[in-house]
Amino acid sequence: MSKQTAATPATKRVNVRGAIESLSDTAIVVKTREGPDATVALSDGWQVGGVAKASIDDIKKGDFVGITNVPKSEGVASAVEVVIFPAALKGTGEGDRPWDLKPNSSMTNATVADAVKDIDGRTLTVVYHGTEKKIAIPDGTPIVTLAKASKDDLKPGATVFISAERGNGDSLSTKRIVVGTNGIVPPM
Repeated sequence: MSKQTAATPATKRVNVRGAIESLSDTAIVVKTREGPDATVALSDGWQVGGVAKASIDDIKKGDFVGITNVPKSEGVASAVEVVIFPAALKGTGEGDRPWDLKPNSSMTNATVADAVKDIDGRTLTVVYHGTEKKIAIPDGTPIVTLAKASKDDLKPGATVFISAERGNGDSLSTKRIVVGTNGIVPPM
């Protein structure tokens, strides 16, 4: 995923999740998880990436991660999914903001400061903009890392995650598509 740029006042970020219906040189049509189709224009120079399975043991101090999480008791959030970013993307979208994967969820993109393993799994302390947040990662939480994929992986039925921009009206456009490959679905 590329470093986030500020959206112009006329644009808004929209996440599109679902299965590919069709693809052309200029657009992708996705059957969304909500049901209706979404047509997303492909911006010049658009790219495709994938995800690969990772595990809790792959997360190390100093790694940059993106964790969708929901509030939990006692000031510790609970992870819904984890993406381990490659070192070249450290700092991408750093911060904590509302996210639309589940009700009341947020996305925290941050650096792992500490990892503590205990009987109930693992809790990470992550740091973003000088703020610390503790996030528990329950057993069974999907954990992935970004991986190579190609336009050949964009076939009808393949699962995708697209962070698109909504322009004037209802038009959507993107510069990047994340596609599931080898049975791994983008959990974002």
